[in-house]
Amino acid sequence: MEMLIKARKMSIRCLCRLVLQALPKIFAFSPSLLKTFQRDEHVHPPLIEAAIVGSELPVEIIMDILSLLEIPDLVRAGSVCSSWHAAYTSVRSLGMYRSPRTPCLLYTSESDADNVACLYSLAEKRVYKLTLPEPPIRNRYLIGSTYGWLVTADEMSELDMVNPITGEQFSLPSVTTIEQVKPIYDDNGAIQKYEFSEGYGAEEVSTPSVYDLDKLRDYLYVKAFVFFESSSGSCIVVLIHNPSNQLSFAKTGDRSWTWLPPSAFYRDCDYMDGLLYAVTDMGGIDVFDLTGPTVSRKVIMDRSKGFPYEQLYLLLLPCGDLLQVWREQDVVRAAEDEGAPEHDPPEFFMETRKIMMYKVDMNEKELVEVYGLQDYALFLGLSSSFLQIADGNPQLENRVYLTDDDQGFTLRKSYRRDVCVFNLENNKIEEIVSPRLWSSWPAPIWIKPSLSKVSSGNK
Repeated sequence: MEMLIKARKMSIRCLCRLVLQALPKIFAFSPSLLKTFQRDEHVHPPLIEAAIVGSELPVEIIMDILSLLEIPDLVRAGSVCSSWHAAYTSVRSLGMYRSPRTPCLLYTSESDADNVACLYSLAEKRVYKLTLPEPPIRNRYLIGSTYGWLVTADEMSELDMVNPITGEQFSLPSVTTIEQVKPIYDDNGAIQKYEFSEGYGAEEVSTPSVYDLDKLRDYLYVKAFVFFESSSGSCIVVLIHNPSNQLSFAKTGDRSWTWLPPSAFYRDCDYMDGLLYAVTDMGGIDVFDLTGPTVSRKVIMDRSKGFPYEQLYLLLLPCGDLLQVWREQDVVRAAEDEGAPEHDPPEFFMETRKIMMYKVDMNEKELVEVYGLQDYALFLGLSSSFLQIADGNPQLENRVYLTDDDQGFTLRKSYRRDVCVFNLENNKIEEIVSPRLWSSWPAPIWIKPSLSKVSSGNK
């Protein structure tokens, strides 16, 4: 029996290689699929061999093949013919798709419609275009990405979760349920403006500010995270928000945000088994237990002994250790083209100079420097921080893939973005793709494409 299983797996791998070689020739998009997932080049008509391949293979073999593909290939393969589409639908509905997803860079282009997002695949080095649900992506702020889901803020400063691959979208609890935000109503009972309290803990540090509906998001949101509970299929969304980079969270089905006072000045988070780990701007690490009726907080490390750099990140490693990452950036004045008029005021942007990594020693409450990632790549920015196994791909080995996440610059629409690759072997910056494809707004973000569904839990 074991020999038969091994033979079957080898046969599937061989078939998978043949399919991958044939896919560039058999892009058979349906009109409805093409509207939501379109390649950034001519779409070829189907070839005869597509129907032959689809009709001769048993559906269970097709499902095994599809479950091994990268998501862009999976979606394209699902439109080859009716039997492949049926297998694709089964793979999605049965939750069979477990293949590691190579991260993609999600961005927008000024040459596209406002509701179109572009997906640059690191695996294929190609661009795909996706039509996203309303409101238009170029009118939203991107404030987070986890497990294939984006968290966006619309022109009312309200938050949505959207899966750009499936088009699924639902609203998160209202911004007016965040502790520091109160609605201001007009005579007809409609929200006219927001009152924003600069409170830290139980104290008011200044008179509350009043913002237009579309302006509050400029000051309130720092970063958002989506964490999934594998046992229940539910999720928890965590916000780092102002004033002072405080924390709030909402679980599936919640109608309001839960504030986590009195701590503040957080930069990044990770989550596992009901425990939320958060790093402060001085390298301290707190852990919140979200499993009980009340939230408890424990300080793992008060602060680091050194002085951290501008951006800090925190992630749980596969072995269970915590990794803290420091990113040094400089403000750089943009070079002027010869003969071109000077910008007034001058144009500046952030540029990464150095990456430092430390494993957290829980017992000694100190950081131990780590000098490489070996067979992994690290992805940092507005997305949740995560590792990706290189699996023999030299493009990923021992590299850090970066996007902008400095709030002072990500909210500026005309600034050059600090999107690059940092090579840990030689401490040099590499281009992701040249020429740069993305527009400056909204700021590009890393995403691991996913077909996962999430229940909003709204009643």
